[in-house]
This record gives sequence, C-alpha cells and structure tokens, in this order.
Amino acid sequence: MKYIQADYSGPLNGTVHIPGAKNSSLALLAAACLTDNIVTLEGIPRIDDVRVIADIGRDIGLKLEQEGGQVTIDPRGIHSSVIDPGKASSYRASYYFAGALLSKFGRVTIGMPGGDDFGSRPIDQHIKVFKALGAQVHIFKDHYEVETAGLKGADIYFDTITSGATINAMLAAVLAKGQTRLHGAAVDPEVCDTASFLNRLGARIYGAGTEHIRIEGVSYLHGGTHTVIPDRLIAGAFLMAAGLHGGQVTVRDVIPEHLGSCLAKLEEIGLSVECGESHITAFGTGSLKATRIRTGMYPGFATDLQQPMTALLLQARGTSIVNDRVYPKRLAHVPQLRRLGAEIELRQESVFIRGGAPLQGGWVHAADVRAGTCLLLAGLAAEGSTCITGVEHIERGYEDVIGSFRSIGAKVSMRELDAQELPGQSPQASVNVRAFR
Repeated sequence: MKYIQADYSGPLNGTVHIPGAKNSSLALLAAACLTDNIVTLEGIPRIDDVRVIADIGRDIGLKLEQEGGQVTIDPRGIHSSVIDPGKASSYRASYYFAGALLSKFGRVTIGMPGGDDFGSRPIDQHIKVFKALGAQVHIFKDHYEVETAGLKGADIYFDTITSGATINAMLAAVLAKGQTRLHGAAVDPEVCDTASFLNRLGARIYGAGTEHIRIEGVSYLHGGTHTVIPDRLIAGAFLMAAGLHGGQVTVRDVIPEHLGSCLAKLEEIGLSVECGESHITAFGTGSLKATRIRTGMYPGFATDLQQPMTALLLQARGTSIVNDRVYPKRLAHVPQLRRLGAEIELRQESVFIRGGAPLQGGWVHAADVRAGTCLLLAGLAAEGSTCITGVEHIERGYEDVIGSFRSIGAKVSMRELDAQELPGQSPQASVNVRAFR
C-alpha cells in the first residue's frame, strides 16, 4: 500500500505549472462521443479518472490515446452504449456518458456515479433534464437506464445550481431537435469550456457563463481541436501553501479571473497576491487572521477549496468557521486533522477552527482528493512526519503530486507500506518502509 510522507518544510517557495482542469477534462472527453470524427484535446492531465475513461472507451469502441497532455479521441467505432457499472461507479463524472450517447443510441445503461467518499452524489437534476427532453429514466440498484425515441428541445428550469447537470443538459440537447433553454444554469468556467469545445465542433450554444443558456439543436458535429482550461482548484491550493509559514508561491498557466473569490479570501486573511496575465504569486507574511468561509457555487468560494483552506486556517490565531453549503458532508478531514493535534470541531454542519495550536505528525487517511490536499498541507506545517494513506483518492486529481509539491520546496515522498507495519507506527522506526519514488 502506498502512502505519502510529508515532513515539516518551513516556508514554501517556488513555481508550479498548473495542468488542465480535471473537472473540465472529464466533461470534454465524454463530449467527444457526440462527434462523427476525430477530436484532439490539449492539456488533459494524466490522472486516474482519465485512465478509467480510456478503459470504458475500449469497452464501447471509443479509441482514446494520450501522449503527454494531448489526447486523441476517435468515436467512429463506438458500437455500444452500455457502460460497465463497476467502472462507471469509480468516478463521479461517469454520468456525462448518458448525455453524450443518448442521442446517438436512444438508450444508455450506466452505473451510479462514484468518486470522492463524502456522501452520495444526487442525480435528480440530471434525470429532470433527460425527462424534459423526452427520455424515460429507469433506476435500478447499481445502475440506471435512459431511453428515448428521439430527443426534443425544451425549457428546463433547474431546482438548484448544478454544474454537472448543466453540462449534461448541453450534451443531450446539442443533437436534439429544436431549441433548448436552460434557466438557472451554472456559470462555472468548466461549463463555459464545455460549451466552447462543442461550438468548435459545430454546436450552437449561446449564453454559457450566464444563468440562461440557449441550445439550437444540430444534426451532427465534426472533429476539431481544443485546449482545456487550467485547473483553478489545484492553483488555489498551491497559493494557500504560501501562507503556511510566510513563503512565496507562483502558479503559472492559470486564468486569474477564475480564482477571484479564492484570491479575495487569501488577501482577507493576510496574504499578498499579485496577478499577471497567466500567473499569480502569493506572498505569505507569517501572520494570518481568522475568518469565516461559506462555500457556494461559482463565482462563490469553491467547495473544493474549503478543505485545503482549513489547513491554512489552522495557522491563523483566533477562531475561524467553515460552512460548506454545497456538500455539507465533505468534512471527513476534520477528525483526521485532530489526529495531528488540531483544535477543530464539528457543530452540526459547521467547522470551528481554533488556530495557532502546534501540529504534530502522525498517520491520517484521505477520503477524497481535496481532503488529501488538506492533510498534505497540514503535514508540511506539522512537526515531525505525517503519513497520509488513501493515495488513490489524491491521484484522481493530481498528475504528479510529489513532483508538484517538491517544486515549491516541500519535503514529501511517496512510500510503500509493508504488511509488517501498522498505521500508528513511526515510519522512521520500521525497516520495512522504503521510498516508492
């Protein structure tokens, strides 16, 4: 079993090049199934979720080849719309295959969405979209089926703001007959990126980035090339690293406008931020202020950033409060931080952080990718060594988590846990632990 060892690292300084956005990449790769020709995507990260999509593709006849950050997709050989439930349930964005394959095959079978372990991912708004466009949805224990005799445009009013269902609605409506209008749509950069990609292929999508999106159905999509947007969530986490002990971190290949709420909060707690056209530098002052975080859909403070932000607020004297209104159960990192000595507690659905308490290394477990980032940042600020299991979750979001953190001076390594060693035992005390890379 692999784990990450993080040692106290002092001020972190350096530059990180930010990869393409995971959440956008997963939508674009599924969207390529809508086309009738070869598609090339630039900037796709080499992460586990992309490998799962490639595996699913082989099952249904989709050819997907990745060389570096370039992915070539050939959908012309797709012969099936039955997605293996086990593979589909291994990552959240599997539901995009339903929207992408429905118009071509009239029926899609797919497993329930999985991914990060912090509560169920509701698909009620996705189901609403499919039914509004003229499809029937049948729910079973471990999978669901969507079938239609033909999709027709409709007016769709979302009950809640949802990026995933907004993207799925665009995928399903692109080849539907007539006009589809989405009301209360998500305005995330990933929604805009998906719309931009589809329009390059011949779709007619208007208003992406606003609450009202109009899709004029077309009869086919052609091939093309597109570059995925940078990962704003990874960029935000690295900027937070600058505040741990007064360091200086620059993230490159980013779109600063995508990080507006994150940058505002960093400045509020005491960091200094400078933005260029495609880079951002955060300067830590060594003195942080407590604050309150309320997550929200874009352009609000992202739920994916509240966990790494919690690690930073452990260094801020005073009481900080974090409330995640998007995924209230995304709090598995709290008891893990207590194992490192953090003075942090849950009260109903809010996290109360009494910052300034010294942290001490220990064994912790990452239940999802952002929790892994949080524990890694906390480990870099803790005395001694922190050992983080659940590496498979972290690798779902990071192409090279060790290399990226080392580029800013972090003392981290990937290691292997032998059967003789039990969590709770110091890695230095065992001869059975060896460097993994």
